[in-house]
Amino acid sequence: MNEPRKRERTRGTGSLFQKVNGKGQKSKFWHIQYFKNDPATGKRIRIREATGLTSRPEAEKFLRTRLGQIDRGELFDVKRVEAVRVEDLFKLLIDHKKDNAPNEKAVTNLEGKLRMHLRPAFGSMVAANVTTDHVNAYKRKREKEGAAKATINHELAELRHAFNLGKQATPPKVRHVPYIQLFKENNVRTGFVEDQDFRKLEALAIEHALLTGEHWLRLFLELSYSYGWRADSELIALRVRHINLRDGKIRLDPGMAKNKEGREVHMTSKVRELLAIATHDKRPNDFVFTRADGKPVKDFRRAWENLCVGAGLGKHLCAKCGAPWGEKKCSQCSNHLTKRRKYEGLLRHDMRRSAAKRLRRAGIPESTIMVVGGWKSASVFRRYAIVSDAEQRDVAERLEQAGQDATVPPQPRQDEISERGESTPVSLKVQ
Repeated sequence: MNEPRKRERTRGTGSLFQKVNGKGQKSKFWHIQYFKNDPATGKRIRIREATGLTSRPEAEKFLRTRLGQIDRGELFDVKRVEAVRVEDLFKLLIDHKKDNAPNEKAVTNLEGKLRMHLRPAFGSMVAANVTTDHVNAYKRKREKEGAAKATINHELAELRHAFNLGKQATPPKVRHVPYIQLFKENNVRTGFVEDQDFRKLEALAIEHALLTGEHWLRLFLELSYSYGWRADSELIALRVRHINLRDGKIRLDPGMAKNKEGREVHMTSKVRELLAIATHDKRPNDFVFTRADGKPVKDFRRAWENLCVGAGLGKHLCAKCGAPWGEKKCSQCSNHLTKRRKYEGLLRHDMRRSAAKRLRRAGIPESTIMVVGGWKSASVFRRYAIVSDAEQRDVAERLEQAGQDATVPPQPRQDEISERGESTPVSLKVQ
């Protein structure tokens, strides 16, 4: 009578096996078998997986890794993961952006990047098949289209974020994140708005206010140049409830700013005057920046570009041929579509750097400037070499003093003179 077969492994520890072909020959590669609960149905399912290994000890180690992933809730269904497309990861990214973005414009910008560039290139691909070669091909294609390296980096950063969200999901939607190397950016803006430039912009903004009765453009310039606040996420979101004219304070609620931290600043006399005009007869939840008809200002970009062109600090060019743009069309190719017009000159973000430089020039410590403008690190001062005039003068004075000290010959000390019994310094005689 045959004895009952003993179990080689404890229940729940999985097993190893080698497949046998039709001729009865065993494969040299080991496969593993284990069980896990299906999160969709709650039933216990059997999973068989090829290890690609010929060594039994290595295959056992691979099996123990899988069992550990089951215990930690990290194991994913291989077949399900292989069916995940990049479009599924983009949906995760959009949901994440909607939950965490400071404003709706950030979500709109992301959707534009996906619709125009990332979705046509990667959306239909199986996520597991995306490789670095595909990413590099995308970079070359976008460069040929004339996209700046910083723009391509922003798009690739969104793609990488989508893969990371898929990998962090429970259960994971992707097994790995492809290596995505970003460009080393060399198109970093270094523009500054000097005081004389600001006066030109201010004069045009005042003229605009007299013609239209709208003071929001002048207020935008004053707040940007005084505090360096971000135009698209901080200034444009200001509401009347954030303004305290009695105490002379402006407060940004936590979450309004890019760094998610609240800020409070005291108004200058000019800022206070302009805010009094901008908030007159408005309710607490009304926007500060509104047009004459009461509609909120949604974007400063076009107004800023027109202001800089009028002040001679920027220019409009034809995006098709690069020639100067006339009043209503290109001066050479007769292109009349405004959307094919591009702008070159000072940017809105130049006002932010200029505010940091202006505050530093006034002798305000870097730590205080960082609080006022919402910088989390002092990199803005190092990156753009922003140093106060007082510190620069001190450097020059110290260098000049060091040069003068080097030209004065050393004099004997008084104690040396006393030891010699002399009442006057020793004179040097040339033989």
